Amino acid sequence: MPVIRPTIMVVDDEINILESFKTLLEESYNVRTATNGKECLQKLEEENANVILLDIMMPGIDGIETLRKIKEKDESLEVIMVTAVRTVKTAVQAMQLGAYDYIVKPFDIDEVLIIIEKALEKQGLTREVTYLRSEVKKPTGQDNIIAAPNSKMRAAYEIAIEVAKSDTTVLITGESGTGKELIARAIHYNSHRKDKPFIAVDCAALPETLIESEFFGHEKGAFTDATKQKLGKFELAHEGTLFLDEIGNLKPEIQIKILRALQEREIQRVGGTKTIKVDIRIITATNVNLKQAIKEGKFRTELYYRLNVVPIFLPSLRERKEDIPLLVNHFLKIRNREFNKHIKRLSPQAMDYLIDYNWPGNVRELQNVIERLVALGKDTIISKERLPLDILLGRDKAKSDMRPEGTLFKEARSWFEKQFILSVLDKANWNQTRAAKLLGIHRNTLILKMKELRIK
Repeated sequence: MPVIRPTIMVVDDEINILESFKTLLEESYNVRTATNGKECLQKLEEENANVILLDIMMPGIDGIETLRKIKEKDESLEVIMVTAVRTVKTAVQAMQLGAYDYIVKPFDIDEVLIIIEKALEKQGLTREVTYLRSEVKKPTGQDNIIAAPNSKMRAAYEIAIEVAKSDTTVLITGESGTGKELIARAIHYNSHRKDKPFIAVDCAALPETLIESEFFGHEKGAFTDATKQKLGKFELAHEGTLFLDEIGNLKPEIQIKILRALQEREIQRVGGTKTIKVDIRIITATNVNLKQAIKEGKFRTELYYRLNVVPIFLPSLRERKEDIPLLVNHFLKIRNREFNKHIKRLSPQAMDYLIDYNWPGNVRELQNVIERLVALGKDTIISKERLPLDILLGRDKAKSDMRPEGTLFKEARSWFEKQFILSVLDKANWNQTRAAKLLGIHRNTLILKMKELRIK
């Protein structure tokens, strides 16, 4: 199956800017262009886009109004504003309306590519948040975000709903992929700050040399590459929520500055002298044991107690296997809408395999598996033969560990042959001629093998 490349739409009234972006991006993305806001909105009715680069200053419908209309139609579309106007007010207004980030002309090529990649990573999560917001907004505020059977998840949801009513600092812990950012967004969108920015920062992904600038911004000329003023995440999150993901990865020297900003509720841009007041709610998350990090001298005690006011723990998916059927049905609905498919359910055998699998990537891994199954699915019911090989191997290995000694070599060989042929058929999109070619055998031989191994 061919790789589907993300689509980037560039909107600018200057043809040379459109051509520059097209040359820069077309090697990695499908690039669409529009010369004004009206044309952009018309094209979005006709074709999908993943990320939009949107100029602010345009004749007719300007970028801010275009952004507002885009977000009204589809909140999951990530919009990066492009501007030659270096004003704080314009940038903050765009972020408050839901822009992912902004870049200033003349733009830095590496900066543009990094911002686009981060916007694409965030898009899938944003669609989940849209669903979560509809579930969590209950008149009494006492219902669960989703009806999770697992008691630990119910407890986490109940805390999230209750703490959303205040501005209390929250620390979310759990393994990678358990949905920590999803919970953070649910808290934000059910708080009085819901119409203000939600700014997420992946602390583990920030370059060490730029981390202070990312948090607090910088003035033009503050360092060698500071060719223009840049607003930091603290400033952009003003009146909203700042979510610091993987907080345990921060170096102690930046932890001190974060602590001061939280205590004083003010910041200074790098290279600046002006004190800037910020009104933000802080939510942090980590998969690191912070108490152990404190013992090892890697995390500051005073910052830990500043962040750990209300702790929320998210169990791994292997600890909440009773939730898997619910999550599978939820993701099926989402992907059916996205791919215009009509897959009703997984077969009982396929569901058993998912429940028995250990899910090292947690909910994120499950979501990716369901997306793949729906994207490639042709029937209304997904059989276990369509599952990825690692899930089939993982479950059958667990079962084989319980078998008595003396299992016949022929049985083991047949099992391996079946799993290998299934994986090749999946790769060939179940085209038997292509699969036979990949296997290096005649198509008739493959058909006989499929009958022998009961592969439908």
